[in-house]
Amino acid sequence: MKQTIHTLVLLLMSSVARAQVQQLPEKVYVHQESQHKTTIHPRAYLQQMGIVHRDVTVLKGRSDSLRFVLADGQNVDYLLRETDSITFYAPDALMRAHLAYHDKNYSKSYPTYADDYRNNAGWNNRTTWQLANVHDPTVMKAADGYYYMSQTDAGFGNPQSGKGHFYVRRSKDLIKWEPASSYNNSMVLPEKTPAWLLDSINAVRARRGLAAIAAADLDGIGYWAPCTRKVNDHLYRMYYSIVVGNCIKTGSATFDGSWNESSWIGLAETTDPASGKWVDKGGVLCSASDKGKSAYARSSESDYNAYCRFNAIDPSFIITPAGEHWLIYGSWHSGIAAIQLDPETGKTLQPLGDPWNIGTGQTTTYGKLIATRNKSSRWQGSEGAEVIYNPETGYYYLFLAYDGLDVPYNTRVVRSKNIDGPYQGKNGANVTTAGGDAYPVLTHPYQFSSKVANDGWVGISHCAVWDDGQGNWFFCSQGRKPNDYKDGSWAPNAIMMGHVRRIYWTSDGWPVVSPERYAGVEDALISVDDLEGTWELIDLTYDYGKMKTSSALTIKKSTISENRVSLSGALSGSAVFDAEKNILKVTVSGTTFSLNVARELDWEASARKSTIVMAGYRTNTQTYWAKKTQ
Repeated sequence: MKQTIHTLVLLLMSSVARAQVQQLPEKVYVHQESQHKTTIHPRAYLQQMGIVHRDVTVLKGRSDSLRFVLADGQNVDYLLRETDSITFYAPDALMRAHLAYHDKNYSKSYPTYADDYRNNAGWNNRTTWQLANVHDPTVMKAADGYYYMSQTDAGFGNPQSGKGHFYVRRSKDLIKWEPASSYNNSMVLPEKTPAWLLDSINAVRARRGLAAIAAADLDGIGYWAPCTRKVNDHLYRMYYSIVVGNCIKTGSATFDGSWNESSWIGLAETTDPASGKWVDKGGVLCSASDKGKSAYARSSESDYNAYCRFNAIDPSFIITPAGEHWLIYGSWHSGIAAIQLDPETGKTLQPLGDPWNIGTGQTTTYGKLIATRNKSSRWQGSEGAEVIYNPETGYYYLFLAYDGLDVPYNTRVVRSKNIDGPYQGKNGANVTTAGGDAYPVLTHPYQFSSKVANDGWVGISHCAVWDDGQGNWFFCSQGRKPNDYKDGSWAPNAIMMGHVRRIYWTSDGWPVVSPERYAGVEDALISVDDLEGTWELIDLTYDYGKMKTSSALTIKKSTISENRVSLSGALSGSAVFDAEKNILKVTVSGTTFSLNVARELDWEASARKSTIVMAGYRTNTQTYWAKKTQ
């Protein structure tokens, strides 16, 4: 870091109209374009590093600009407004972007691909998919600097059918995406059902005293919800789900008065995700019951009092700061379980035993129950768990997908100091030991104003969450179009666009998701002047299956205080803007709350352009999204 700062901050003398800088500035903003990060170094740190300013040049004909001559010989022209000193990781590109913002030019190139990708959904178009055909994504950053994304086998028109399982794409910047490799069509697993699956199913059936299922009779196989992680620079693991449709009693594919066969979680490994060569390591665990060996009868296919307590679907893998490996899994049924893994094998640390009498307590032989909406329900609308650890807050965060995945799908989050709980919501609910709805709400069906009729997004959940190694956090999920979008006859809900969004963190350590998708908009400074104007505000307070629409909000600068504004329309009150932290502290009807402020892309605009967004919590259960429109 010291060498980097010396290289980029040290200013050389120039011969044109020099202006002596006698002391260090209050702050130096270090923009690192390749890492999408701005680091702020205070004066005290610069003094410790021995950094001093030399002469800088005032450009002829541009009294509002300085020319910095960097140690590598490059000239950088910089507007004097708003900041007192800036260093650059990539001077030319960043300077162009910075000047564009302050000159209101907005010349930066942003994504132009259409969200309605029906005409581009075919397999042979996958090099141009970008984030089309994304469902239940998982994202990891590998040692080669690429982000790798895989997802459930699903897409508009099932373009992946017959090609293999778990398509992988990659990106350097989270904006432009390409197939991850040419090997095996970028598929992790071949089309053929893995041999271990039938062997494992029949081994369990034999212990039950049931007849084996023939390979030709294996039915209803679905490949769902992978989770990929870097273990180290030379080992990457993917945990994935396989769902089996055969009934337990007879092994028939036709309902026979019993529950379906267990779902399974398998494991694949690679030493290099760019190679596309993954090795299947077999099964890790299957769905497991507390009801006993033979109590798998089902009265009808509308009976949802599930036989299995833990459903072996939707794995999330995490390595704790102490080096422990854990698998978090579960879908509907009784809730979400956590089980410790052996770091060497990637399989469970302790023997599992038979999957029909795992115990009824909090801790079972197939893991510990860490989150449930209702302890007495086996059909509770909770799945797609994702667990991350934030070293800045010291908490583990458990992200959950709630409700049906078509329109109602929404995202919640709870947190704990321990990987296995207890997890609590912002509202104080203990979802581990007591059970209950998780809060806050992070995403919800929503609609900003758009030139397209019945536009908006639903199904925004089952997320991947990660940081870029520089303290910047991201959220990725599918986004579906509403059922009445354009022509409803072609099932617009089958459009599944990958949504990558930034995560902002509140002062009390809770994540809040950006209202707009990520597009690499530069983090240029935001002032009170920038906030003034017309906004759209969306109240994301939970309402099952309802599309939350926007209301007009006006923000106006105060004539009394330079950092104070007034609000009218959707919110009526006043606010104080903290430009250092990008926080707008709002007071409405005597209640004060904070909104995180950032620059993002206006995806709904006729010509996509940079704008400013806000997101935060008014109460423990009330979430706001807002976007400036003019």
